[in-house]
Amino acid sequence: MKTLILSALAIASVSHANAQDSVAVGTNTSPFAVSAYVESYYLHDFRKNDNHTMPGFIYNHNRTGEVNLNLAFLKGSYTGDRVRANLAMAAGTYVNANYAAEPGVLKNVFEANAGVKIAKNHNLWLDAGIMPSHIGFESAIGKDNWALTRSLVAENTPYFETGVKLGYTSQDSKWYLAATYLNGWQRIQRVDGNSTPAFGTQVTFKPTAAVTLNYSTFIGSDKPDSTRQMRYYHNIYGVFQLSDKWGLTTGFDIGSEQKAKGSSAYNTVYVPVMILRFSPSSKINIAARGEYYHDKNGVIIATGTDNGFQTFGTSLNFDYHISPQVMWRIEARNLASRDAIFNGKGNDLSKNKTYLTTALTFALN
Repeated sequence: MKTLILSALAIASVSHANAQDSVAVGTNTSPFAVSAYVESYYLHDFRKNDNHTMPGFIYNHNRTGEVNLNLAFLKGSYTGDRVRANLAMAAGTYVNANYAAEPGVLKNVFEANAGVKIAKNHNLWLDAGIMPSHIGFESAIGKDNWALTRSLVAENTPYFETGVKLGYTSQDSKWYLAATYLNGWQRIQRVDGNSTPAFGTQVTFKPTAAVTLNYSTFIGSDKPDSTRQMRYYHNIYGVFQLSDKWGLTTGFDIGSEQKAKGSSAYNTVYVPVMILRFSPSSKINIAARGEYYHDKNGVIIATGTDNGFQTFGTSLNFDYHISPQVMWRIEARNLASRDAIFNGKGNDLSKNKTYLTTALTFALN
């Protein structure tokens, strides 16, 4: 881990030196860049529990009743005409929860990839390593999302992926096409006993600057070959800037997984979500979210209850940009399930969970 951190710091130092040189001669822009992100938070759970943790399907802002760090990372990047690379090391409660299955130092690798442009006259790149996921409209970086907390579908689809990606951007930048070979469903290291290839695709279309349409897929198994259950997942969303002040994001995910190895029967999960954002000024954003997660048979979220995970969610978010680098956020959220799955004091379970989260983010680009 020390080696990786020192590498990131070295990239940052070279970036700073090259930037100074560029300013001095006034001719070139450095291919090196450094960025940093810090997000601290406090979450108040109105049904307090003894271990200060949110349910296991919540990976961001998952500690209650305490001030904590959700995510902090330092990233170094190199972008040339034909070669590019990224390295970012991270820490925080998000990392502890979402990378729990990864061994050793890999738990702290937020991003580590390199790419080469393989067509001289076309924007066609081959990238390999640990990369941001090709699924979903929300990322682990809070400032880039319309709501403070992540939607249920974002929390339970990959935030990152490891493998090889072939990506193409059209000359007018309206189309982006990608195909990926992956180690699994949000995996750095492949599951023991698994040799099944996993694949993904992505098609993004931006007909105007105000509209983004996306369709992504995943095909693979996240279990050992001895109990292989193939999963087929579809992620569809649209982001619409309706006016200077109003924005709308809508999404619908649907996935299916074999009930058992070799079975022709499948369990299905589907998730609609909608976020409406209002920006009365350049410093203020207000967002309202509605969502429903249907996973009766525990394809992704297992509850062990009669109705499985069938949960509605609503939230209201307020953002204030204190400066270009700093943002304060506060959000009220309620989750309501058909079964009593939310923990409280002792063994007390409830069908509802209501909580209030506030966060302070700092970003250096």
